[in-house]
Amino acid sequence: MAFPVDLRRCQVLGLAGTAVLALGGETAGALPAADLFSPASAQAALGLVGVYFGVVLLIAAWLLLGKLIRGAEPPTPRSLFLVLAVWAAPLLLAPPLFSRDVYSYLAQGAMVDAHMDVYAHGPATLGGPLADEVAPLWQHTGAPYGPVFLALASGLSGLTRGELPAGLFGMRLVALLGVGLMAAALPRLARHSGADPAAALWLGALNPLVLLHLVAGAHNDAIMLGLLGVGLVAALGRWPVLGAVLVTLAALVKAPAALGLAAVVLLQIRAGHRPAKAVTTTVVASAATTVAATAIAGTGYGWIGALDTPVSAHNWALTSLLGRATGALLEHLGSDLAPFAVPAWHALGLAVTGAAILAIWLRLRPSPVYALGLSLAVVAAFGPAIRPWYALWGLFLIAAAAPSTSVRHRVAAVTGVLALAVLPSGGPADIGQLVLAVSGGVLAIVVLWQARQAAQAPAPALGRTA
Repeated sequence: MAFPVDLRRCQVLGLAGTAVLALGGETAGALPAADLFSPASAQAALGLVGVYFGVVLLIAAWLLLGKLIRGAEPPTPRSLFLVLAVWAAPLLLAPPLFSRDVYSYLAQGAMVDAHMDVYAHGPATLGGPLADEVAPLWQHTGAPYGPVFLALASGLSGLTRGELPAGLFGMRLVALLGVGLMAAALPRLARHSGADPAAALWLGALNPLVLLHLVAGAHNDAIMLGLLGVGLVAALGRWPVLGAVLVTLAALVKAPAALGLAAVVLLQIRAGHRPAKAVTTTVVASAATTVAATAIAGTGYGWIGALDTPVSAHNWALTSLLGRATGALLEHLGSDLAPFAVPAWHALGLAVTGAAILAIWLRLRPSPVYALGLSLAVVAAFGPAIRPWYALWGLFLIAAAAPSTSVRHRVAAVTGVLALAVLPSGGPADIGQLVLAVSGGVLAIVVLWQARQAAQAPAPALGRTA
């Protein structure tokens, strides 16, 4: 007898997961400094177990929902929108989870609001309670974000008057807006690409990484991807100029979205426009949008120089790992070249990225949405820094345009691993914390197994006594 799966069960199981992880985040999340619990405290330990218990429940609900989508009577996109809203609801008022980046956003917004050069100075220049929440690593680092996001952060700073709880809630609303735009764009992009809209929503919007990092973590990648998605939808129709404008706005949140302009050009060519006209229209619209947005934001063009903002020396990007290993080997051999190992690997990573992107576009020109998704995945994989939510850059569009179910299955497997890769505090893990996290996940698996066994147990015969 198979484990019974229906939309209601998936909805309730996912809601239980996000509710438990939100509750666990109250003691184990990326809390304001004044509210932080010692990692050795009972409250933090219980919260960490609860977070990973909830994450595993959410992943299980998502996988069961995927099974339902592949069934004979898949849910409609409208019903999946409701599932997304239900799963996200407990996270709306949860503390920041899995990263402290949202505090940097708020401090940078306050700096812009105070007419400070956010690209030349780090949050330490601002000082005060907001700056104190920023991780020490980024206290003296300029903002790596574009003027559109900084204008949003500045406006939020003005509205909340620097109050931390209101600012955190506001940033989460901005992230939810981005996720909503992503969800709205996915069905249209999927239909254009000949894919199933429900499957695209399942992989691209209901994905645990979206809920854990874009919603719970309030990352600005949400608004970048949302603008990119609706920009591509506009370019599919009769509004290529609007598409170029929206994609440029996405790039002025985070730079990788600029690759979407190539997709806008190809979509125009596929619609019958002359290549020269498509390129000219896109370039002019993008340039005008950049000038206007930068002028309105009042941040100047420092964002161009900020594209090479330094990354953490200990991040887990492939090129950084290889660079550190090479540097350690050279140092062991007594070579003076050891300090150049990491920069050399980063440069090689950029060269590989450029070559791979060129090959992708030459081969997949008839499928610009899929080509863009693969290109963004390459940027995330071979860039000088990587975070689990960076995987969503490419995953969002691969979900909409993947040519086969097998591609979606491989992407889903990667999602399951990355969803478990970061502690809710956003900090590095020690052995004790890893044990607690694994314990929470194993406990959730045991509970799910017991529920499955209970569902499969035969009903007692009528009239049978105890």
